[in-house]
Formats: sequence, C-alpha cells, structure tokens
Amino acid sequence: METITPSPSTDDTSATMAELLPLASVSQQPYVSELLSFTLDRLHKEPELLRVDADRIRRQMQEVAVNNYRAFISAADALVSIRNEVSSIDKHLESLIAEVPKLTSGCSEFIDSAESILEKRKMNQTLLANHSTLLDLLEIPQLMDTCVRNGNYDEALDLEAFVSKLSTMHPKLQVIQALASEVRQTTQSLLSQLLQKLRSNIQLPECLRIIGYLRRIGVYSEYEMRLQFLRCRESWLSGILDDLEQRNAYEYLKGMVNCHRMHLFDVVNQYRAIFADDTSGSEENYDGGLLFSWAMHQISSHLKTLKIMLPKITEGGSLSNILDQCMYCAMGLGWVGLDFRGLLPPLFEEAVLNLFSKNMSTAVENFQLVLDSHRWVPLPAVGFSSNSFGEESQEDVTPPPNLMEHPPLAVFINGVSAAMNELRPCAPISLKHILAQELVKGLQTVSDSLLRYNTTRVLRENESVLFLSLCRAFIEVAYPHCATCFGRCYPGGSSLVTDGNNLFEGLTRLLTTSSSRQLPKRVQNAETKSVAENGNSTAIENGGAVAEVKETESNKVVEEDNVNNTSSVTQEKQSEE
Repeated sequence: METITPSPSTDDTSATMAELLPLASVSQQPYVSELLSFTLDRLHKEPELLRVDADRIRRQMQEVAVNNYRAFISAADALVSIRNEVSSIDKHLESLIAEVPKLTSGCSEFIDSAESILEKRKMNQTLLANHSTLLDLLEIPQLMDTCVRNGNYDEALDLEAFVSKLSTMHPKLQVIQALASEVRQTTQSLLSQLLQKLRSNIQLPECLRIIGYLRRIGVYSEYEMRLQFLRCRESWLSGILDDLEQRNAYEYLKGMVNCHRMHLFDVVNQYRAIFADDTSGSEENYDGGLLFSWAMHQISSHLKTLKIMLPKITEGGSLSNILDQCMYCAMGLGWVGLDFRGLLPPLFEEAVLNLFSKNMSTAVENFQLVLDSHRWVPLPAVGFSSNSFGEESQEDVTPPPNLMEHPPLAVFINGVSAAMNELRPCAPISLKHILAQELVKGLQTVSDSLLRYNTTRVLRENESVLFLSLCRAFIEVAYPHCATCFGRCYPGGSSLVTDGNNLFEGLTRLLTTSSSRQLPKRVQNAETKSVAENGNSTAIENGGAVAEVKETESNKVVEEDNVNNTSSVTQEKQSEE
C-alpha cells in the first residue's frame, strides 16, 4: 500500500526555498519571503513592477546626481585622497618604527661627537692664543725661498738650521715635520743654485763663499764636495768648448787652447786655495790624487781633440800657429804642474807628415793628369832677363825657367813647391829623414810614370825627341831643384834626397839607349851649384823640435789645347811669399 505524505504548508515551503536560494542575503530575506507569498499572476507582474521601480529609482538617482554632482565629485576626490594619505601614513609609520633604533644610535654618536668637539674647541682656543707664533713658523718656508731667490744665502741657512733644531726637539709633531719637509725642498733649490753658480765664470772669492755654503748645508762629505767642485768647473769648461765653431778646425783649436790656457790654470789654483791637502791630519783633508786625476783627464781630452782636429788643418802656417799657442799654454800650465809640452811633438809630427804626404800625392796626381793629356809639340823658348833668375839670394829658391818648356814638369814642380811652402813654417827636425823619403817616393813615382808612359804610348820621332828632352830635364833640373828646396827647409837635407843610388836607373837607361837619336842640346842645370849649398839657410827651432826656412813659391804653368791641334801655354808667375 502506498502511504500518502501530506504536503508541507506554504510558509514552511517559502522558508525552505529562501534557505535554498544562494542569492538571498540577510537584507534580502524579507523580499524573498514576500515573493513566496505572491500569487502566480503577481509573480508574473513582479518583473515589470521591478523594472518600473528601477527606472524610477534610476531617474531619481540621476536627478540627485545632477543636482548634487559637485558634492559627489568632491566626495570621490576626498575619498581617493584619504586613501592615499592613509597609505602614506601607514608607510611613514613603518619607516618611523624602523628608524627608531637608528635614532637611538645617532643620539649616542652625537653625545660622543659633542665630546670630541669640545676637545677640538679647547685646542682651537689654545691655537688662537698662540696664533702669531704659529704664523711665524708657517711662514719660514716662504721666507727661506725668498731669501734663496734674492741671494741671501746666509739668512736662508740660518732658517734651515732653526727648523732642523725644531724637528729634532719635536719629532712627533706633524706640523713641525711638515715644516721641515718644505724647508728641505727649499734647501734642495738652494743647493741647485749654488752648484749652478759653480758652473759659471766666477773667481776665487765667490768660489770660497759657495763652498762655505755647501759645507753649512752638510749634504756632501769633504771628498764628495771636492769631486762636485771639479765636476761643476769641468761642466763650465765643456760649455765654453761647445760654444766654439767646430766647422773651422783652426779657429776651434785656437779657442780650445786659449780656454785651457786661461781657465784650466784658474780652476787648479782655485781648488788648491779652497781645499788644502793635509796628509798629516785627518784623511778628510786629503783628496787621494783627485786633482791630479782630473787634471790628467783634461790634458788627455785636450790632446785627443788635437789628434782629431789637426789632420783637418791644410795650411802649414796654421799648424805653426797652433803649435806656438799649445806650447805657450803648456808653459803657462807648467806653473801648476801641468806642463805637457813633451806630449805635443808626436801629434804635430803626424799632422805635418800627413799634410806633406797629401801635398806630394796631389803633385804626383796632377803631373800624371797633365802628362796623359799633353800634346808633344815644340814650345817657344821662355826668355827672361838674366837678373831675374841668375842672381838668387840665400833665402830664395826660384824654379828654373826652362821647366816652362815642359808643362807636366812645371805642374809637378808647382806641387812640390806648394808642399815645401806648407812644410816651411812647421818643419819638425825629427821628420827630416821621413819627409826626405816621402819626397824621394814622389820623385820615384814620377820616374815610374814616365817609364810607363814610354812603354804604353807610341810616339813619333819628333814627339819622342820632346819626351826624351822632358826626361832629361826631370833628371838634370827638376830633381836637383827639389833637393835644393828640401835643403832650404832642413839644413843638409838636400843630401838625403840626392844620395839615393840608382834612383832613376830606368830613365837613365832610357836616355842612354836613345843616345843614338838626335836629341836637343843638353839642358843646363842652373841649380846644380846650389845643391850642396845649405849651410847658410836659417833654422829656427820651436820647442827644440821645429825648423823653419823661407822658400818662395814657384811659377805655376797651365797648359791649354785648342780644337785645331794648336797648343798654347799660359804662364802664371806667383809672387814671392
């Protein structure tokens, strides 16, 4: 059987339905309950009624909003502002809570710093009480620098000694130590100025003052001070030599010799006056040969420069002048124990030998050039008055005029005469035999050139006659003339040239084998009578090592050939030197 359960009442059903509606809040419960009590028709009308109420309420709200829009806007703005302010207050409160411990520690630090500030205030009060004294101390470096710049070295050194004493008394005071450091820098500037003065042209009193200042500074020991003095003076001498013009060797050597003669003597005397050597007392008063070593270095440098520059001088007169000045310089330095005259002869002998050898080589080369280009045509006889060449004085050696008929020989004799003229002012006696050998060597080279020319050239009969005449003139005229010129430079020197046995054996054999040919009349030698006459020549010794004899310059002959196979000889006679 089925059991029929009666249906619940309407209120119970409404309550149950209200509980089952998920949207029914506490405020909506009355309205839900009211809906459940409506009939079906009313429920159908309820949505329309709700819509009408909603439209009415919306219109009312719009009217209220329109009428009170300012209040709504202000309220909205105030709400937003309040929200922001509340958020900011919240953040500041959090940061304030976080900063409270720091505030506590800051207060503690403030208390500590206040105590240190009080201590500094007490120090500042003390500083203010001693302001004038401290100001004077701090101005010491500036005052000392002013004294150094104005040359008041005594006052500057007094200030330096005062600051040094303060630094020793107060080693832990930073102000005093900083002051001492600045003073030391100024002292270095003072030291540089004093050393720079030593590198200038100063006399003995100024040197004594500067050395006294250096001793007061106390930077150098006694030995170091001597060494520094010599270094500075050497720097001054080097500066003078550097200012000389080195392109002209003669002028440079003159300036160098004068510099050493005047200033080196002064430096040695200044050193001896300032630093007294006392071997019996303390070793500080003895330089251990420092001055001697320095002086030897200067003399060695002087001789080294002479050795380098002398070969650049191409005139015998200049060599003689330099030798005279060097001898005078060495003699003056001999008063302080620096006489180096004994070291000069080897240097000048080498220079003279090189100059003579160079001139002889030039004469031989010119002879060979003229001989190779010479055209063998008869030349007109050269006519001179008998008084022009016949009456030779004891001092003059004139080339024979008949050499002008042979231009190659004339050129060679001109070169030999030039070499003798350069040798004459500065003729070392010790080179007598060596220079004679150089002259013989040049003559032998000319002889070999003639023999080689004879073997390599094919000459016609008339040309051969002229060539043999030139060879005979070389043996009988040019050779004795060269010996005579050398004899005028060195007494008895002609015998050293003429004593060579078989010197021209090849040319002699050539002339002998050609005797069957018709030769011109034998050339008369106007100089044979003076070959052995050398006793009256004047010799002047310079320092016991140099002989000078006067000699005239020879006539210079230049040959010029035309295109039309005609030859003419331009004769140029140079006046007596």
